[in-house]
Amino acid sequence: MTSIHETFGLGQSIWLDYINKAMIAGGLQEWIDLGVTGVTTNPSIFENAIAKTSDYDEEIKSLAKAGKTSAEIYEVLTLQEVGAAADIMRPVYDKTNGKDGYVSLEVNPLLASDMDTTISEAKRLFALLNRPNVMIKIPATPEGISALTECIAGNVNVNSTLIFSKEQYINVAKAYIEGTKRGGKAASVASVFVSRVDTAVDKLLADKDASLCGKIAVDGIKLIYQEFKKLFANEKLIQRPLWASTGTKNKSYSDVKYVEDLIGADTVNTVPPVTLEAFVNHGKAAKTLERNLDGANEDLKKLAALGIDINAVCSKLLEDGLTSFNKAFESLMSAIENKAK
Repeated sequence: MTSIHETFGLGQSIWLDYINKAMIAGGLQEWIDLGVTGVTTNPSIFENAIAKTSDYDEEIKSLAKAGKTSAEIYEVLTLQEVGAAADIMRPVYDKTNGKDGYVSLEVNPLLASDMDTTISEAKRLFALLNRPNVMIKIPATPEGISALTECIAGNVNVNSTLIFSKEQYINVAKAYIEGTKRGGKAASVASVFVSRVDTAVDKLLADKDASLCGKIAVDGIKLIYQEFKKLFANEKLIQRPLWASTGTKNKSYSDVKYVEDLIGADTVNTVPPVTLEAFVNHGKAAKTLERNLDGANEDLKKLAALGIDINAVCSKLLEDGLTSFNKAFESLMSAIENKAK
C-alpha cells in the first residue's frame, strides 16, 4: 500500500504525466503496481522523448527510408506509444469499469483556433487508436470548448486541457454536459493547470503582499472544485476535474505541495515522475481539497484588492501555454525532419 493507493481510496486517481520508450518497456507497469491509474502526454513530453534522445532514431530512419514525411513519422511514433501505453493500462480500465486506465494524446496544438479541423482531427486520431481507454486532448480555447461538445456528442473521449480560470472551467463543464444531452456517453476530464498560476502571481505579489505567495493556485482550485460539485450534482455522467502542472516549480515550497493540497473525491491529479516519486517517498494522503474554503475566498479578495486581476493572469497563462506547446511541437517536427535526413 503506497500513498498513491491511499489517495485512490479517498476518491482521487493519480495519473502519470510522462511517456517514453523505457516507460512502455516496463516502467509503466511498475507505476501501475504503485497505484497509478492513467497516463497523460503533451507536445513537450513527446519532444523530450523523441527529439532529445536517440531512442527512436532507428524507427525514424526506417520510416524515412519508407518515404514517410516528418508529419507522418510523428504520427506513427505517437500513435504507437499511446496505443502501447493504453494496452498496458487496459486492465486498470476494465477493473475500474471505465473510470480510469486512460492515456491521453493531444491534437496538433497549432489547430487550437480552428474548431472544425480540431473536431475532425480528434475523431480521426480516436478512430486510429481504436481503443476505449484513450482520450484526445483539446486545448480549452473558445474554439476548443465548442469542439469538446461535438466530440462528446460523437462519443470521442476528451481531455480538455490548458484550463486556468474558474470561468474557463465552468465553460468546459457546461460544454461537456451539452454533449451528453445530445446523446454522448464519452469519458472526459477537465485539466486545470495549477503551479503555473502561483509562478505568475507570486511575481506580481513580490512587492505587494508576500503572505499570499504560494496560496492563490490552490485557493483557485478549491473554488473550481465547488463549482464542479454544483454543476454535476444532478448529472448522470461526470467529467472529473484533473489537476495538471502539479510539479513544484518554486524550490522554497514543498516538493509535494500540489499533490498533498489537492486531494478530493471524484478528481484526478496527473503528476510528473519526480514529483510522484517524492509523494511515494514522503507524501501524506488526506482529504484536503475542501479545507478552509473561507480562507481561499478571503485570499482571492485580498488579491483583487491589491489590483491583481486573476482572470487577466489566467488569460495570459492560456496564451503562454498554447505558445509553449506550439514551440515544442514545431521543435519536435524540426528534429524529426533533421533526424530523417
